[in-house]
Amino acid sequence: MQELRLPVPAFIALLIVAVGSFSRIEGQDFTIQEATIEEIQRAFADQKLTSRRLVDFYLSRIEALNPVLRSVVEVNPEARDEADEADRRRREADENRSPVGALDGIPVLVKDGIATKDKLNTTAGSYALVGSAVARDGGVVEKLRRAGAVILGKSSMSEWYSFRALGHVPNGWCARAGQGVNPYVASGETCGSSSGSAISVAANMVTVSLGTETRGSILCPSDRNSVVGFKPTVGLTSRAGVIPIMSHHDTVGPITRSVSDAVYVLDAIAGFDPRDAEATSQGSKFIPEGGYKQFLNPNGAKGKRIGVVRNPFADKFPSMQVFENHLHTLRQRGAVIVDHLEIVDIDIILSPKRSGLLTVMLADFKMLLNDYLMKELITSPVRSLADVIAFNNKHPEMEKLKEYGQATFIESEKTNGFGEKEKKAVEMMANLSRNGFEKLMRENALDAIVTPGDGCISVLAIGGYPGITVPAGYGEQDGMPFGMCFGGLKGTEPKLIEIAYAFE
Repeated sequence: MQELRLPVPAFIALLIVAVGSFSRIEGQDFTIQEATIEEIQRAFADQKLTSRRLVDFYLSRIEALNPVLRSVVEVNPEARDEADEADRRRREADENRSPVGALDGIPVLVKDGIATKDKLNTTAGSYALVGSAVARDGGVVEKLRRAGAVILGKSSMSEWYSFRALGHVPNGWCARAGQGVNPYVASGETCGSSSGSAISVAANMVTVSLGTETRGSILCPSDRNSVVGFKPTVGLTSRAGVIPIMSHHDTVGPITRSVSDAVYVLDAIAGFDPRDAEATSQGSKFIPEGGYKQFLNPNGAKGKRIGVVRNPFADKFPSMQVFENHLHTLRQRGAVIVDHLEIVDIDIILSPKRSGLLTVMLADFKMLLNDYLMKELITSPVRSLADVIAFNNKHPEMEKLKEYGQATFIESEKTNGFGEKEKKAVEMMANLSRNGFEKLMRENALDAIVTPGDGCISVLAIGGYPGITVPAGYGEQDGMPFGMCFGGLKGTEPKLIEIAYAFE
């Protein structure tokens, strides 16, 4: 099968000259830029590459590019040691003719909202949590370490997921790292709070990364930075040790350069976690025997019924002709395209205020954050949302309080638990999902829907549904990347993988 190679991001093309000498390792005929996990593991096996050399390559990239792109908050001072340990394991495995896992020795950047029990901070991009000590690794980080991955560092993010002041804190900005920059278009949107994870993967500063999503924070930055973003069904991956926003919607997923890489990461991080028992006990029921790699089928679109939802998403898409061409490609791959579908009450679903999402989020955030700060941290300068608000007031220049404010924090602090208003909001979202997306899927016997760009993020968010976005093109006028977003009902990751992989 011919492999698609995406163009080098235009904005960093000149910067790459500075680090271009690192793209071939030790003179070997192996190019690391854009390499997939499978290709890297093959290079490991052929002794063309070591994990230590790979880590050194990425650290050089970060040193050269991060002053401009600002997508990495800090690198792990133990990353080289972890890589050396992975190389030692591989030598022993070779001697014993034992298999090596797909992520063994693979560098991963972890979003700064996910706890790592090491020398790295976990701060959600804020100075308020610098110096705090987590009690343990986040659940997904524990699984990554068991899989042999190398934790390369923490990727930057929209500070506090932009929840400090919705609509005012810029996407991709945090006090600790500054403003993240889209590597394709310097003035372009980075989008979503997992922006640093997407930028770093797009710019070949790491093999793969982890992001988190509540409402678009994986899918949107992946769409804008021309990478693959996989938002799993809520509960398929653990949220333990993740700085929270909303218990009903938070999920952790991979951001990668290919669908296959995303699936390798998902296989490593999915599953039950006693520290997030209620959600993961439900989510783990969806995991197929043998994992998700078996669904990397180039003919996976054949026979799949894919619904096309144009309204109102098509209006914001840079090239509908490109979208039509991609639908034609899916038809050629054997998919049945069910076109011109509409989701009931889509205007309400797209509005966080009208759907009930914001109501639940305001109450949930305060309760969950206070709980996290008290129970998940051994030491911390702040122990409550009120403390964080006070910290920002004491350090207005450091946290750019004058520019961005903290209105949403203050509104959240005023809430008093989960009352009737919040329960009705949860019920409203459930009804909107049941009568909208679920009804659409059922009545049309669909395996998935597809929308141009990231239009379906709100639809997928309010019901906890999975989605995957795949790079689909670049704007003719500005070169801004865009993707195709595939979404499905809870637990339909296998179908989404088959369709996305065949499309890719």
